[in-house]
Amino acid sequence: MLPTPDTQKTASSLDQGARRRTRLREFQAQLVERMQAARSGADAHVNQLGVQIGNSRWLVSLQHAGEIVPVGTITRVPLTQDWFLGVTNIRGKLVTVVDLARYHGEPATSVDKDSRILAFAPSLGFNGGLLVSRVLGLRNMAQMQESPDAPPPGLDWAAARYIDHEDLVWNQLDLSLAIHDPRFLHVGI
Repeated sequence: MLPTPDTQKTASSLDQGARRRTRLREFQAQLVERMQAARSGADAHVNQLGVQIGNSRWLVSLQHAGEIVPVGTITRVPLTQDWFLGVTNIRGKLVTVVDLARYHGEPATSVDKDSRILAFAPSLGFNGGLLVSRVLGLRNMAQMQESPDAPPPGLDWAAARYIDHEDLVWNQLDLSLAIHDPRFLHVGI
C-alpha cells in the first residue's frame, strides 16, 4: 500500500520536530561543555552567560551560574510574593524559582518553549533558580564596553552595565548579592 499525501505530511512534520529537538539537545550539550571549559579556565571572568529576563539582557558570571534546565512543574507555595513562583525538582533537589522580571516590577514572564530555569551555582550555597525568558549563550566581556551609565534604579543586584558591538545594553547580574538581599529572602506576604 502506497502512503497518501496526508501520511507523508504527517511523517515530514514528525521528522522536522525530531530534527529540531536533536539540534536543541546538541546546542544545550555544547553550551554546557563551553560553560564548564570557561568555568575551569583562565577566561572564567571574560566569558559570561547571556540571558534574557523580561525585556532586559543580563550577564551572569559562570561561577554563579549552575544548571540551565527547561521549565518543568513548579509547585506554588501559598502566601508568597507574586514573583516567587514556587519550588521545582532539579535532579532530586528542591529549588526555589523566582521570576526576576516580576521581582523588578515588570510584567510576569510567560513560560514558553524558550524559557529556562537558571539555577544558582552550588558554590553559592543557595538552592534557588531564576526564570529566564531565553538563554542567549556565552558572551565575551572583552568585546564589550562598560557603560558610564549606572544600571537603572530598582535593578537590584545589577553590578554594572555594558554595551556590546551591536549597541545592545547588558546588565551584569551578581547572584551573590541576591542571597544576601533581605527582600529576596523574605518571600512570604
